[in-house]
Amino acid sequence: MEKALRRYSPFFIIPTLAAFIIGFIVPFVQGLYLSFCQFTTVDNAKFVGISNYVNALSDESFRSAFGFTVKYAVAAILLINVIAFCLALLLTRELKGTNIFRTVFFMPNLIGGIVLGYIWQILINCVLSLVGQPLLALNSKAGYWGLIILMCWQQIGYMMIIYIAGLQNIPGELIESAQIDGATPWQTLIKVKLPMVMSSITICIFLTLTNSFKLFDQNLALTAGNPNHTTELLALNIYQTFYARAGMQWKGLGQAKAVIFCILVIAISMIQLKATRSREVQQ
Repeated sequence: MEKALRRYSPFFIIPTLAAFIIGFIVPFVQGLYLSFCQFTTVDNAKFVGISNYVNALSDESFRSAFGFTVKYAVAAILLINVIAFCLALLLTRELKGTNIFRTVFFMPNLIGGIVLGYIWQILINCVLSLVGQPLLALNSKAGYWGLIILMCWQQIGYMMIIYIAGLQNIPGELIESAQIDGATPWQTLIKVKLPMVMSSITICIFLTLTNSFKLFDQNLALTAGNPNHTTELLALNIYQTFYARAGMQWKGLGQAKAVIFCILVIAISMIQLKATRSREVQQ
């Protein structure tokens, strides 16, 4: 029986492998080729070399979107992870109603990004109108903080669950030994808990980093890049280049931006994974 399973096991891999090749590999290779072309459809492509990449890198709106994305990502990553970890510390104590609080904090993650964007657009515009400030369509500062508040509200609960799992996985003997040795709660947190949950920190930073850079639907619904593209993240800039303008040159330019964006996200993610994994403690 075991020999038969080993013999026929490759056949069970074929459906998933075929789906991966058809759904990911083929479109990726085709998209990479089209980034060197001017085209209106896949069958109507004219090879133009690296001119699309030259135009993409010299596009002021693309550089502005990159700067705004970095500025947004740094703030969002820090706030989401710090608040999520603090909540995890509170909810791993023996307090009444912790399960209810965990559910309440996690629920926003279940709501779609477009819906969240429009809900928070209404809420923020109401607040801005009450305090006599310009609405989101004319207020880049409010748009920036609106995106951060929206993403914190949506993702903190999910990251909190990961941190709770990491904290609950810490052997109780380590905490007891630290307390016996006279360690303060702060010393226990820094010297014991943080090193032991470093794998959870790696996962959460990776998720918040990638989510921040590839954020699209919330950005589209909340600000749509207004005013004058000052709150436009990279994904929305690529979308606007590819779909909002007509002509072969814009399709090729949008595709080149997408490839640059893909390489950028992969590179940053790999650097982050290497940096945080080197600090993980083997349990």
